[in-house]
Amino acid sequence: MSTEIYTELSFWLLMLAGFVAGFVDSIVGGGGLIQLPAFLLAFPGLPPAAILGSNKLAGFSGTTLAAVRYVRNTPVRWNAVLPAIITALIFAVVGAELVKLFDKELIKPVILFLLIAVAIYTYFRKDFGMKSTGGLLQPALTMWSLIIGAVLGLYDGFFGPGTGSFLIVIYVSLFGFDFLNASVSAKLVNVATNVAALASFIWSGNVIWEIGIPLAIFNMTGSWLGVRTALKRGVKFIRIFFLCVVTALILKFAYDLLF
Repeated sequence: MSTEIYTELSFWLLMLAGFVAGFVDSIVGGGGLIQLPAFLLAFPGLPPAAILGSNKLAGFSGTTLAAVRYVRNTPVRWNAVLPAIITALIFAVVGAELVKLFDKELIKPVILFLLIAVAIYTYFRKDFGMKSTGGLLQPALTMWSLIIGAVLGLYDGFFGPGTGSFLIVIYVSLFGFDFLNASVSAKLVNVATNVAALASFIWSGNVIWEIGIPLAIFNMTGSWLGVRTALKRGVKFIRIFFLCVVTALILKFAYDLLF
């Protein structure tokens, strides 16, 4: 196979991966589990920073589109979301700086344990996230929103995978949201955690626009279809989809640790 044909095939396979990633991520998060590995396989010769920057452009575009569509169709409890957005913006930058000081591989066993606990809890709690409950009241709601934004913003800036899934679990278990409202809230916070990282990549020139823009379009198309599916199918579908994505994350982390 000639280099030109191989490159073109790799490009279109990456676009397909971007579409699937956008679909998955718009419902329960975890799209990075699909898109980034596909990017690394499709263009192994590109600098890692350029791949990460171009991937972030596509992921950010799809996440933003999903957030806008959700907000238009689903009520948002801004008192539980806005404080988290503020601290997530700040601590995502802190997390990105911490990468330079600590080995992020050390956090993988902890994340694997947490993901397994989340999967077991969600599976056996059949009513988990199926309907909204009372949740927290002011001022505890604001305090916990600030804390969660800080912790998840720090994690997303430092490491990243599974941020959306963790946010959904927190909004369901702590704030009493159903899966649909939790997914909306997670998307809004996720947009905030991605802003600083994307700005940094663009500023340093680590975005390959001729790949990043088409990938963003495919990711956004998948995201549009994912939101449409989630709104149409409701919380039961999102719960099942969530379990599938968390299981995939568990397998990915376990593989990384063992091999």
